[in-house]
Amino acid sequence: MFYNIMSMANRNLAAAKQAKNDEFYTQWIDIEKEMNAYLEYDQNVFLGKTILLPADDPFESNFFKFFATHFNDYGLKKLIATSYDPSPIVNTQLALSLFEDQDSPLEVQQDKSKIISSAYKIELTDVSDFDSNGRVNIEDVEAKLLSEKKRISSGQTSNILSYLRGDSDPDGQTRFSAGDFRSQEVTELKEQADIVITNPPFSLFRVFLSWIDPSKRKFSIIGNVNAITYKTVFPLIKNNEVWLGESIHSGDREFKVPASYPLNAAGSRTDSYGNKYIRVKGVRWFTNINHGRRHQPLSLMTKDDNFKFSKHDEVHGNSYKHYDNYDAIDVPYTDAIPSDFSGMMGVPITFLDKYNPDQFEILGMAENKNLYGLKTKIYSPLEKKNAYFAKFHRNGQYDLNASGVVVKNGQYSKVYQRIFIRRIS
Repeated sequence: MFYNIMSMANRNLAAAKQAKNDEFYTQWIDIEKEMNAYLEYDQNVFLGKTILLPADDPFESNFFKFFATHFNDYGLKKLIATSYDPSPIVNTQLALSLFEDQDSPLEVQQDKSKIISSAYKIELTDVSDFDSNGRVNIEDVEAKLLSEKKRISSGQTSNILSYLRGDSDPDGQTRFSAGDFRSQEVTELKEQADIVITNPPFSLFRVFLSWIDPSKRKFSIIGNVNAITYKTVFPLIKNNEVWLGESIHSGDREFKVPASYPLNAAGSRTDSYGNKYIRVKGVRWFTNINHGRRHQPLSLMTKDDNFKFSKHDEVHGNSYKHYDNYDAIDVPYTDAIPSDFSGMMGVPITFLDKYNPDQFEILGMAENKNLYGLKTKIYSPLEKKNAYFAKFHRNGQYDLNASGVVVKNGQYSKVYQRIFIRRIS
């Protein structure tokens, strides 16, 4: 539900971010590939665990469908899912029709103190053959929830299905809508969870990651690759408290969007059922659950072999440039990291797709404020002004302190965002 897209998809998503219309729904195959990577590394990773799925609608969310289907396979202790009241699709596409009015008593329909929103929570501790057809599958979960819905519609209570009400300030003004992950209700559910898994809102990624508290529980969430550079996220990556997942490391992914979402980007489509989809670039899983790729060492060439054989024009036949403001060499591609260099290197943020903490140490990141104490030079306003004029032939300020700087043809030149690493002996 949160991404940064190139070309027209970028612009559409930027507009969605401004409108808080960042409701993107993850495909089953993408969830399955990532969870399988965790299971291949540790087959008991979910055994006996309580999983929380904060979503916009559990029965619209493939996260809920996936984990409800695999409840017994994984040996889960408990599965908790929540819906979010302001979602544009909540309760509109449930095959279950949990909250249709025709089954609700008249007083429940009319008494807003009993039902103040359509948001609800599901707490599953058992998935059995509820429909008695000899098979255990998602239809059994639907059957069980339908029976629980009838219980609460008749005024009884349910240990499985219940409404969420949201949190209010003392003056009665709603602070968080029902089902908002920041609400006290959902936060209390989080405290029960061993693992949180979802696709959080694009506009609230930093807040969501902080809310999870990676030091206290495992998690796996989808985000944009540029989130690596966030000042509240990168220190967690540097300290090996958070890393990238296994299954998405290039290309784009397809996400379902609400019916109201405009389909103006290339690659968008509408299926035969009227469901809308867009393709999103730069998507990654962020997690603290171990997987095999994280421990695969990179196979690299020496400096001399890169000079002779690299497929990249910037590297083939060229020496590595040394930064003017860091004591490090610039390595523009992950596969061009020299295997025989022991000093500090600046590498692209996509290096983290293949980062092995047993092979390399992350030292910091190129940024304005020298947060990691790696800068060897701070450029003055006059130097930035002169560099801008030399490069663009007009007046301005070239923000040299925001990145690594190399000298090309006698002029200062900024490079793309870099992470600084060093080989572990």
